[in-house]
Amino acid sequence: MSDLHPATKGFTEAARYERGRPDYPQEAVDTIVSEFGLRSGRTVLDLAAGTGKLTRLLVPSGANVIAVEPIREMREQITGVVALAGTAERIPLTDGYVDAVTVAQAFHWFDADVALREIHRVLRPGGGLALIWNARDERDQLQASLSEIFDRYEGDTPRRQNRDWKTLLAESGLFERTRRVLFPHVQRVDEQGVVDRVLSVSFMASLPEAERAEVERRVRALAKGATQLPYMTELYYGFAS
Repeated sequence: MSDLHPATKGFTEAARYERGRPDYPQEAVDTIVSEFGLRSGRTVLDLAAGTGKLTRLLVPSGANVIAVEPIREMREQITGVVALAGTAERIPLTDGYVDAVTVAQAFHWFDADVALREIHRVLRPGGGLALIWNARDERDQLQASLSEIFDRYEGDTPRRQNRDWKTLLAESGLFERTRRVLFPHVQRVDEQGVVDRVLSVSFMASLPEAERAEVERRVRALAKGATQLPYMTELYYGFAS
């Protein structure tokens, strides 16, 4: 889809993304399920679903789960639910179709104002919106070192840390009872897992081959003996007003 940021071309390496990215803590998923009343007879949209990292964790709720993802290579990794092509700014669903919308590791890519209006459109009155990110816990030395590498290459790529998401929801005029909740999380990895984690990031995957090889060399040197990557999972949610 032509209106995506150029850096998203790195997401066509969907298999590496699936291998390299962490899932989400069960406590965070349980919070979404409980707060939004997800169960049989309810419908939840996982928007910009990627390879379905969060999508598949919502299925046990019993709700009808729909995934929307603009990148074909990512969408083809999603199994077990309906997966539609679409973007946050043009969701291929009718008004008031869903009881909840989740956005995992992706809202910073959206045109926020347009996307919030579109999400509000497809939600039923009082429906919930959850934004979730696995933020690298930079108190860990390996994560701090990886952040130094990311900072060198990020350029103008949209990043999670550039916005106050709770305030964005609260001040949109579209959502109320907004909250921010944090959950510690750990991704079990080995050296190759750390490499896949780093090279699954859009602007890293998009680097010229020689630069990507140099990044891999640096990451392997840092990741020798690695067994885990710690995160602080940030969950922001609110309800359609």
